[in-house]
Amino acid sequence: MTLPANALPFGNRLPSADDRQIANQLRRILASQKAGEAKLHIPDPKTRKPVEISLTPAMSDLFLELLRHIGSGDAVTLVPIQQMLTTQQAADLLNISRPYLIRLIEKGDIPHSMVGRHRRLKAEDVFAYKAERDKIRSKAMDELIADDADLY
Repeated sequence: MTLPANALPFGNRLPSADDRQIANQLRRILASQKAGEAKLHIPDPKTRKPVEISLTPAMSDLFLELLRHIGSGDAVTLVPIQQMLTTQQAADLLNISRPYLIRLIEKGDIPHSMVGRHRRLKAEDVFAYKAERDKIRSKAMDELIADDADLY
């Protein structure tokens, strides 16, 4: 039996036009309540009565970011911070090749552990490496812009 494309989870497909429209609508609703604490009214599955759910600012930010990506048509996959990743999954998250990731691991730039003959990386370590790499890139870009401004 084959499921229709819109029945597959987002990790396996791009959001449909309906998904994008709904995500953008939800994002506008959440963003309008952002100044205060966002409150959602959802029917309780047992009683069918509306239940009010208050979202913390951190939870609102997470949902807004998720909805922004879906609304833009991006594929989205959530990765728990403690999850162990294969080298291919880590390379995909960093948008680098697997062989380049292996070289980073062998240089000691990203910690790993061995499971049998296979390397595994904590998502937390991969995200830490990415954040540091992005910070270095941003600093280098700022320096280039400053140097360029000095020429004029």
